[in-house]
Amino acid sequence: CQISSDVSRNRSRPNGSDRAFAARAGRVAVPVGPGSSTEGDGVPKDGTRWPEQDCMQLNPSFRGIAINSLLAIDISLSRRLGVCVGAHGPGAPLRPMVALLAFSGHALPWLCGTLLCLWRSNSLAGQEVLVNLLLALLLDLMTVAGVQKLVRRRGPWDAPPGLLDRVALDAYSFPAAHASRAVMVSRFLLNHLVLAVPLRILLHLWAVLVGVSRVLLGKHHLSDVGCGFALGFLHFSLVESVWLDSAACQALLAIGSLDWAPLV
Repeated sequence: CQISSDVSRNRSRPNGSDRAFAARAGRVAVPVGPGSSTEGDGVPKDGTRWPEQDCMQLNPSFRGIAINSLLAIDISLSRRLGVCVGAHGPGAPLRPMVALLAFSGHALPWLCGTLLCLWRSNSLAGQEVLVNLLLALLLDLMTVAGVQKLVRRRGPWDAPPGLLDRVALDAYSFPAAHASRAVMVSRFLLNHLVLAVPLRILLHLWAVLVGVSRVLLGKHHLSDVGCGFALGFLHFSLVESVWLDSAACQALLAIGSLDWAPLV
């Protein structure tokens, strides 16, 4: 009887490893005594923790709660606005028009159109504007592709990118490449072309609708489009600050056409 009572008392009394496991699981909190040793961060070697340390790990910060709430709202609204995602969605009849509007902000038509106009242009002023526009398009393409590769955020519907998106290095969601390109191009054209007031309003409206069309197609979140708009303004400001004059543009054209006569 005495042996069985000692065994039961030993079973009811947890040893050091049991206390460490319980403390790590969050069931009990064993304070550190004066004779126990601790590590450099104040955690004892046997795994026990102070109750205050457990509270600090379990309770998230206000900043984390705010960021997670905004991300949840962004994802929810973006999924609700993706009415043109499927062929049987509520916005299925508008899908071809929305897709055409989104394609107007794609990199390929703008790069090909700029190169064609540059090939057919004969004036020095027009070539200067077109060369700087081409450099702005390349800057926007490479910057957005680099940020997308770094962030690697998927779209709200996690749809695989199409062939044209892969060609234009637009495989991820953040930031929206079409929105950035539309804002940059619209600001560039408004600053260097003499346009009537209705055309200027239509150009502003086109840039906004290109970004909205990507949300309707389920390719981007609202935050992706907003950051794309901001990045487009940044690219336009950068190109305007390092604007190449006519002589530099003619030198680049001579190098591109392998005509070294203007450089001699």
